[in-house]
Amino acid sequence: QVNLVETGGGSVQAGGSLRLSCGVSGFTYTPYCMGWFRQAPGKEREGVAGIDSSGRVRYTDFVRGRFTISKDNTKTTFYLQMNSLKPEDSDMYFCAAAYNIGSCLSWQYKYWGQGTQVTVST
Repeated sequence: QVNLVETGGGSVQAGGSLRLSCGVSGFTYTPYCMGWFRQAPGKEREGVAGIDSSGRVRYTDFVRGRFTISKDNTKTTFYLQMNSLKPEDSDMYFCAAAYNIGSCLSWQYKYWGQGTQVTVST
């Protein structure tokens, strides 16, 4: 059974940092990519950052230069380091995984965690 579990959310003041972790288990094959998404109440979920099996990364414009996605060598945990946080970064953050490159490039991930809340105050 595929399982993704996010940890590390919380509350921080603007300009601060948080590090999210995602524990991954139950995959028969290593996913082609893993990523982070975020969603505000009443809005669609949007991609934030992705990393593929070769370590190539991609970011959306609103986090580039502030957030960093990485994974450990065992590929059982990946991370999102979030620096210079802004109040508009306050959202529920989800980790996700996908098996094929098409899904990864279109942000159409298949496997999802339950989410962790990030709140940035002024």
